[in-house]
Amino acid sequence: DHALSVNTTGASNVAIGYQALDANTTANDNTAVGHNALGANTTGYSNTAVGQDSLATITTGIRCTAVGQDALKVNTGDRNTGLGWQSGLSNTSATQCTFVGANCASSNTTGNYNTALGDTALGTNTTGANNTAVGKSALAANTTASYNTAFGKSALGANTTGAENVAVGYGALEDCTTGTRN
Repeated sequence: DHALSVNTTGASNVAIGYQALDANTTANDNTAVGHNALGANTTGYSNTAVGQDSLATITTGIRCTAVGQDALKVNTGDRNTGLGWQSGLSNTSATQCTFVGANCASSNTTGNYNTALGDTALGTNTTGANNTAVGKSALAANTTASYNTAFGKSALGANTTGAENVAVGYGALEDCTTGTRN
């Protein structure tokens, strides 16, 4: 229950906070700051978690960075970045994603290679992959659509399943829900 309490051969780890890195056994080069940060990690290496429950359930994932309470909380994938309160909260096995902003991509589970920057950007995305959302609420309603690019507040904001769209500017294609290749 204490920081690094079961570490056996792991080296170069830093753990500050109750249950931080407390399951770590052989993993190296991890930094955990906050209650339960990297709490389930056993062999995953080169991870950084700052904030309560950030990267809390990762066990073997590598090279992830989570800053903020609940950032990448249930993540098990590799090479993900979550900065902000609940950014990438539900991300499970998705890899190589970048989420910056409070509650952005908080529903993403298995959608790989997504980038979300801004409050609630890609907020309801679950399995859509290769999306880029920059701006508050950009691609906020997207669930399963892939290959979309949205730049600007609420750009493609109502899109749910429309794929291969590009929207640039405040509210661009805001009401497009299922249209493709716009």
